[in-house]
Amino acid sequence: MTLNRRAFIGTAAAATATVSAPMVRAQGKPRVVVIGGGAGGATAARYIAKDSKGEIDVTLIEPSRMYYTCFFSNLYIGGFRELSSIGHSYGTLAAEYGINVVHDWATGVDRDAKTVALAGGGKVPYDRLVISPGIDFVDGAVPGWDLAAQSKMPHAYKAGTQSELLKRQIESMPEGGTYVMVAPPNPYRCPPGPYERISMVAHVLKNTNPTAKIIIADPKPKFSKQALFEEGWTKHYDGMIERIGPDFGGENVSVNANDMTVDIDGEVVKADVCNVIPAQKAGSICDAAALTEGNWAPVDGHSMQSRLDENIHILGDATNQGDMPKSGFSANSQAKVAAMAVRGALTGSKVFPAKFSNTCWSLINDDDGIKVGASYEATDEKIAKTSGFISKTGEDAALRKATYEESIGWYEGITTDMFG
Repeated sequence: MTLNRRAFIGTAAAATATVSAPMVRAQGKPRVVVIGGGAGGATAARYIAKDSKGEIDVTLIEPSRMYYTCFFSNLYIGGFRELSSIGHSYGTLAAEYGINVVHDWATGVDRDAKTVALAGGGKVPYDRLVISPGIDFVDGAVPGWDLAAQSKMPHAYKAGTQSELLKRQIESMPEGGTYVMVAPPNPYRCPPGPYERISMVAHVLKNTNPTAKIIIADPKPKFSKQALFEEGWTKHYDGMIERIGPDFGGENVSVNANDMTVDIDGEVVKADVCNVIPAQKAGSICDAAALTEGNWAPVDGHSMQSRLDENIHILGDATNQGDMPKSGFSANSQAKVAAMAVRGALTGSKVFPAKFSNTCWSLINDDDGIKVGASYEATDEKIAKTSGFISKTGEDAALRKATYEESIGWYEGITTDMFG
């Protein structure tokens, strides 16, 4: 599966059409509010506004004026991108698509009154609500770490200032210093993400601090693209990276941010840099709106509607939807399904059977790119995987370079698809 910018934007779903009855309104346009301006929310807002051709009022609520993508943020840490290259504004969504962009925090949802409360005061009414809030962290997941510790032990799993902080810390490590990552348990945002980050950190240290050590404390027995990453680490960074899995204490970890130490099953490691990526859950607005079961928000894959409120659609990392990984590509794919369902419900436009796709690219070293991906369709129980692919160990350099170049084309395509 090869994607460039044009091919990505041009991909569309489906075969057989059905028609849903439009909402009956006494007067005025139907109103859609979208919470969260990332891969899911920005895409949904744009597609609803674009394809409804002015028939629906769309409001996007997002506190940040500049959105930094988590995907490709590891490449910034590794020195392959500038921070500005992963930052995107909402000006085009407002100017060209007529979306009312509100830079504020959504603090609550009154599902009976169909309103969203804002931190700055006031309420925004909706007929349909789309929520794409990304992730938050599970309190107490890593003993000794909380959000107050993120300035010393950054997670960098929400891109932007955290990414800048982690990059500065890595570049400032003493000669022969130690970088420790506390990896997250399943499920979490971007399954290959922590291990691509390890590759990017190793890339930096190999060139600037070759006697430095990298330790991964990992609670999982295995991880995404494991054979590919481990092959790459041996090839490019032999002897630099040590992974401690659950069999050797990787799930029994605590930290002390003041002392910059990590306790791994009773063995205390002094860290010069400690990157803590805790267990994750749906963005907090989902809890505030009582839309979660456990840590995640259950949805119907046919429409991305909440299983707890048919007037709300939930996208991306926050969802419990089935087989799709929590990724930017997944959120973008789900957003198009939700946008189509919303338009159908509010205007009577055609609704096609839901189909989804995802690819996750990772960079191991210069021009050494790998990928994994799949296609999916909705069933009554979940979003189900129908086919898949993955890079193979032992691939030649030309193919790995082509894979990396493919990811660059995809990035340009998806960000255009999100922000216009």
